[in-house]
Amino acid sequence: MLNWVQIARLGLVQMCLGAIVVLTTSTLNRLMVVELALPAVVPGLLVALHYGIQITRPNWGFRSDTKGNRTVFVIGGMVGLALGAFLAAVAVVLFPASYWGGMALSMVAYALIGVGVGASGTSLLALLATATHPSRRAAAATITWLMMILGIAVTAGTVGTVLDPYTPTLLLKIVAVVTGGAVLLTALAIWGIEARVTASRDPEALPFRVGIVEVWAEPRARAFTLFIFLSMTAYFMQELILEPYAGLVFGFSPGQSTQLSGAQNGGVFVGMLLVGIAATGFRIGTLRMWVIGGCLGSAAALLAVAVLGQTGGTLLPAVVALGFFNGMFAVAAIGSMMALAGQGRAAREGTRMGLWGAAQAVAAGFGGLVGAAAADVLRLWVDAPDAFGAVFVLEAGLFCIAAIIAAKVVEGRGGAIRTTSPQLIPGE
Repeated sequence: MLNWVQIARLGLVQMCLGAIVVLTTSTLNRLMVVELALPAVVPGLLVALHYGIQITRPNWGFRSDTKGNRTVFVIGGMVGLALGAFLAAVAVVLFPASYWGGMALSMVAYALIGVGVGASGTSLLALLATATHPSRRAAAATITWLMMILGIAVTAGTVGTVLDPYTPTLLLKIVAVVTGGAVLLTALAIWGIEARVTASRDPEALPFRVGIVEVWAEPRARAFTLFIFLSMTAYFMQELILEPYAGLVFGFSPGQSTQLSGAQNGGVFVGMLLVGIAATGFRIGTLRMWVIGGCLGSAAALLAVAVLGQTGGTLLPAVVALGFFNGMFAVAAIGSMMALAGQGRAAREGTRMGLWGAAQAVAAGFGGLVGAAAADVLRLWVDAPDAFGAVFVLEAGLFCIAAIIAAKVVEGRGGAIRTTSPQLIPGE
């Protein structure tokens, strides 16, 4: 079983994943919309592509369950992710000279990003789920996700500081340093852990289709999959429009808007840390309470962000509050995920994590694309503050719906999933 030092080392891998992904979803997205004056739907479609490809996550998890070699998948996936992120930066530089050349390279880059995140992230979570003692699973999830958010916040803040004044050459240098460092740190962090903590077992000669059908037949797995999809759609709707909103409505520079993203993820970090300490250390509140509180708090913060576009004022506090309540919601959902991964048919932890990861990825791509497309369409008819504000209000409404669903699906004691709501379980 993993000890705390080994869990922290795997957390470093999550930190590297977050550090690379934030460059593609925040910095490069803002440069496309503001500096290159591309419609927000362009980066929206590209990010949706990388999330869509992550529909293969169950397959990666199943391979981890039946064939092992999780370390190879983690490191190989990180290499693919790093290469994809660097090519995406090259595409941003290429756009002014050749729109279609930049678009073609971007599609290849974001497809590679999706493959890399799917292979590395799912295999890492499968290793955590199978090699962590049940009593440590929730804490391990909190630690690794906090480190991922730390990587996102530190990278966004640091890149935002050094990127001003922006030049294409500087962008490529920064992305090369971040991606190269992430690959090296990942290899050093994970090397040797799997061999020490995972008992060898004979591989199953089982087709993927049979394995995924077995997991989907579990009522708890199905219910939690639906909950993840709906809640994550709300969670990700603002991801592609917040920085353009800050640039177009509040006049933020590229560095300032990237720093804003860093501040938001800093809020996520604090929210996760608070729930981890309160719920695990002091046993304050229930899992259901933290999920519902996070959803409703996120809705209130989004309404504040929308109102500030109309009235003026300082955007930073509302964005930090949004991150804080997002963190509250996310860590409670993650705790349920880690606890449920080991329930049901044995030796299917990776497949379950892959199934839920695919639901999250599809929701993230769908939510991000809908948010960006809605902002573009509305800007044809109304001013930017009204257009972006309407999307934020819509997202707040989705968070309220997610809170209602959480009250029916997430069990207050220990984070189990109830099966007493048939309408939330497809097929019953």
